[in-house]
Amino acid sequence: MIDSETQDRADYEGPLDLPDDYEPEEEDEGRHGPSLTDDLFALLEDGKTYAEAEVAYQKSRAGFTANRLKGAVAFGLGAFGVFHLALIAFTVGAVIALMPLLGPWGATAAVTIALIISGVVLLMLLKSRIDDIRDAFSDDNNE
Repeated sequence: MIDSETQDRADYEGPLDLPDDYEPEEEDEGRHGPSLTDDLFALLEDGKTYAEAEVAYQKSRAGFTANRLKGAVAFGLGAFGVFHLALIAFTVGAVIALMPLLGPWGATAAVTIALIISGVVLLMLLKSRIDDIRDAFSDDNNE
């Protein structure tokens, strides 16, 4: 059985001898979490860390790309040189092959005319591509 003193302790909700103007201090309330300023400073710090990491990542990516680009340019120039030599060999071979049929001057003229026609066709294709690019960037859209 519960006596009256135990019942009085169970109903006890706080000290009865506190003055009427008592205000609990911050320590008494306990912290509910970081303040708004703490959150803002943490957000700024996280943003700064993210920006630094992004800059470092982009720098390493640019360095890798530059390194690979050097190799690509070297291989491209090498391929261009080899193809250039192959075209020279083809031209000389065509002249030699046509000499019995057309003579030396005729074979030279035929190969030269064929190369000039090929060059003109390639220049016309180049001009059409450049015109397409120019139209894409022009301010006048005729649509």
